[in-house]
Amino acid sequence: MTITTCVFDAYGTLFDVAGAARQAANEPGQEMLATLWPQLAEDWRRKQLEYTWLRAITGNHCDFRQVTADGLDWALEAQGLDNTDLRARLMALYDALPAYAEVPSMLKTLKSQGFATAILSNGSHDMLASATTTAGISAELDAVLSVESVGIFKPSHRVYELVGSHFGTAPDQVLFVSSNGWDVCSAAGFGFATAWVNRAGLPMDRLPAQPDHVLSDLTKIPEIAGAK
Repeated sequence: MTITTCVFDAYGTLFDVAGAARQAANEPGQEMLATLWPQLAEDWRRKQLEYTWLRAITGNHCDFRQVTADGLDWALEAQGLDNTDLRARLMALYDALPAYAEVPSMLKTLKSQGFATAILSNGSHDMLASATTTAGISAELDAVLSVESVGIFKPSHRVYELVGSHFGTAPDQVLFVSSNGWDVCSAAGFGFATAWVNRAGLPMDRLPAQPDHVLSDLTKIPEIAGAK
């Protein structure tokens, strides 16, 4: 079928999840963080994702802000940073993560070509509203879909079903784009056309389904969507 709808994961795909730690490290009084922030950012993201998977498996759901805070607490302790002011600052910055440079123009191009556009994210509604507003991309999105509508994190198929429920699309009318290998493979298994934005050049995840496209950034998404 022809692609009608382009759906994006948010964190790590449209928004740079390392941006909060990087910005904080450049602020006055954060000399210690300046040397530690890359590892802190990596640990924070890894634990955040691990906690979503564990909560999905055990049925112990909470919102994404909680797993984000829990992941940050683990990362701060791992780096020996016991600083409540820094913790509060990092959490505030996470609500205003920068979008990758190509995101606004890419979304504008998709809209000009007649595609519906959406976010499908683990993020809670308030976090996603803050991120899209800060990045200035709210007007380019037809929907911002959160797992909070179904009470379970990705990669549950109940999350991917939100797209069809909202837009009335069949899975093969959707191009799903994510920077997370596990997410895009799971979406491919659900039946979406898929593109993996592999900015870090990571190996392919060993999962039953594989993405249709592997990209280094989001620039070619309009071209891929238009070719389907």
